Amino acid sequence: MTAIIALTPAGRALAERLQILSPTPMALHYKPKPFQETAQCLFQQGEPLIFICAAGIVVRTLAPVLQDKYQDPPVLVLDESGRFVIPLLSGHEGGANEWGRQIAERLSAQLVLTTAQPYLEPVYALGMGCERHCPLEALEELADQCLAQMGLLSAQIQTLASIDIKADEVGLIELARRRNWTYQTWSPAHLSAFEGQLTQKSDIVFRETGVYGVAEAAALAAAAQLSGAPAELALPKHKNRRATCAVARSYLSRKTEE
Repeated sequence: MTAIIALTPAGRALAERLQILSPTPMALHYKPKPFQETAQCLFQQGEPLIFICAAGIVVRTLAPVLQDKYQDPPVLVLDESGRFVIPLLSGHEGGANEWGRQIAERLSAQLVLTTAQPYLEPVYALGMGCERHCPLEALEELADQCLAQMGLLSAQIQTLASIDIKADEVGLIELARRRNWTYQTWSPAHLSAFEGQLTQKSDIVFRETGVYGVAEAAALAAAAQLSGAPAELALPKHKNRRATCAVARSYLSRKTEE
């Protein structure tokens, strides 16, 4: 669940406004004590975080527990007046930039991007692997967890992808139908081209499918096809007992008005 940390009465009021505007639950932590331990614990749990305070406070607080852009959760910083939204950590890889855009739109605030690619439009693909006859409920739960961690809405996903031995997997087909996503599958030979981008490799999965990772590779393949450009992992593989899920992103060129 997204966590909001506010340190002032005005920040608390903004946080409560965000809770009302958000389509998904947000937990408010007002003046948490001890502050540093609470913030670091939420961060290490992988919680997407919104801080309503000075950016310097956030940097000093989280610096000791930072890992890398593929593992750290997205972090946004807002001023207590709700005028500016700053994606501070995991802008591209963790989805903070896109999440920041959504928050800025809800608040009619200004998004402050410090990363590159301001004139590119992201497209997202969800990759999933699962055991045979995996229940739809298990797939939906995992997909929603991954979308929540990315700060993405279901409508922002264009494609659900998997390996070709899952072309007839009823749960995946139904999930795509319910969410209005296209469903596509790829051959092991095609997915193997993305092996160098995998964050996790499984010998067991390779013996069963011919690839070292289904969810990440399928997501990358689908995202690359959507844009015709190279894709990147936006969210590495997450799993429950019956399925795996990853999110990949690519960028469509968007002409600017002169």
